[in-house]
Amino acid sequence: MEIQENKSTLEVTPRNDAKVKKIWITAGILLAITVAEFIMAFTMPRGLLLYALFIILTVWKAKYIMMEFMHLGDEVKPLFYSIIVPLIFLVWLLIALAKEGTEIFMMRW
Repeated sequence: MEIQENKSTLEVTPRNDAKVKKIWITAGILLAITVAEFIMAFTMPRGLLLYALFIILTVWKAKYIMMEFMHLGDEVKPLFYSIIVPLIFLVWLLIALAKEGTEIFMMRW
């Protein structure tokens, strides 16, 4: 609905079916990724492969949410990469810190 100034009536614009369809497709994709993560959590053994898949799918979901709901998919590519690349480095930093922390802990014992 759009409110116009200096008028006492409210003009209702028709629903944009293309936008509604895009929202449902986005929700379906995010649901499918979440269901895949849920199934993997209960069927795969714990290990590096499972954790790597979780990280990859989580980054993919974050990228998709940023592109669709934050409207970065319509922006210029440098703006998009200025957000995604630091996120990838942050994930790498967390993995490196966890690995180094484990190594230091094992050296103490």
